[in-house]
Amino acid sequence: MADTALKADPALKAVAPSKSQLAYEFIRERIEDGRYVSGYRLVLGSIAGELGISVVPVREAIRRLEAEGLVTFEKNVGAQVAFLHPTEYTYTMETLALVEGAATQLSAPRLTAEHLRRARQVNEAMIASLDGFDPHRFTQLNQEFHSVLFEECPNPHILDLVHRGWNRLAVLRDSVFSFVPGRARESVAEHEQIVSLIESGAEPLDIELAARRHRLATLDAFHAYQDEHTHH
Repeated sequence: MADTALKADPALKAVAPSKSQLAYEFIRERIEDGRYVSGYRLVLGSIAGELGISVVPVREAIRRLEAEGLVTFEKNVGAQVAFLHPTEYTYTMETLALVEGAATQLSAPRLTAEHLRRARQVNEAMIASLDGFDPHRFTQLNQEFHSVLFEECPNPHILDLVHRGWNRLAVLRDSVFSFVPGRARESVAEHEQIVSLIESGAEPLDIELAARRHRLATLDAFHAYQDEHTHH
């Protein structure tokens, strides 16, 4: 039915997302919200069946997700949701610390009182969520908080690198906060420090370094957790 409507009206075809795009969004959403966990087998036929489309656009969508590092494809195994290797996580966080620090610093002069109010509001929600701790929700709020502070970055190349870093972290989803919930409490305190620096018109480099240290402290907590669990 939908297909005949599209054929009948070329104007509709222009705005309707392609089948490949639909498949991409369908799979990606399930990876990001944790329904498809790391290692989950992506069976092309059953995804195609769920969406009522052929396997070809699903294969295209999976190639895109593979290019983004969210999916791996192995001979005799097929497509599966990527495991983010600890080394890969380290590289992603180190890179993100640099580019997100830079984006936050460049964004700072463009942040209004309303931006800072919004950042604090999200951080308050993060503090409120600490007692009945839900790592998935905390991670979502964490991204929302940082987005407020870096999205005004006028350099599109830096911003693109920040988005790529966060996309790679989406594979880990509840990641570090599930392992080291204690880090979540430190994290919200550091958030307020960063907002205060921006609010007080601090030196750009001080803002950049605070944002960078904040990201690296989470990486340090992850490494400490790993050391503790591999040496016992």
